[in-house]
Amino acid sequence: MARATTPTSARPRPGDAAPAFSATTTTGERVKLADFRGRKLVLYFYPMDDTPGCTAQACSLRDHNAEITAKGAAILGVSAQDEQSHQRFTQKHRLNFPLIADTDKRVAKAYGVLGSGVFGLARSLMGAYERVTFIIDERGKVAHVIDHPDTGGHGEEVLRLI
Repeated sequence: MARATTPTSARPRPGDAAPAFSATTTTGERVKLADFRGRKLVLYFYPMDDTPGCTAQACSLRDHNAEITAKGAAILGVSAQDEQSHQRFTQKHRLNFPLIADTDKRVAKAYGVLGSGVFGLARSLMGAYERVTFIIDERGKVAHVIDHPDTGGHGEEVLRLI
């Protein structure tokens, strides 16, 4: 279960304080935004484990994780699937960063990635998030928002911004 301390539907923009959260990762570990103070965080939201676009995006980040880490950043993926789904996805594609099981959608709501209107309602009912990446700086501020990531080239996209 994930907990965000500032549940809102407004998407944070560059310069805004990143909404605080506490959530469970693939390994069962609790993580908080505050754990990443002093380093950058690539917080990416994706619709669903093991779909073609989500797999391409995760694998691109996996393949560039060493370079991203060398630039002082960590990666966290977030979707609504549970820990078991994330574990299967992680093992199948040898992901080298944790995924957050945001089953209660609190983190997604805090970051405004459920969408709005009829499509947002349908997405929320299906448990699928919009595909959005937030790059959070060392002070906990949103530095960049990638609203329409290039799934196959997302690792390179992130590297250009960090």
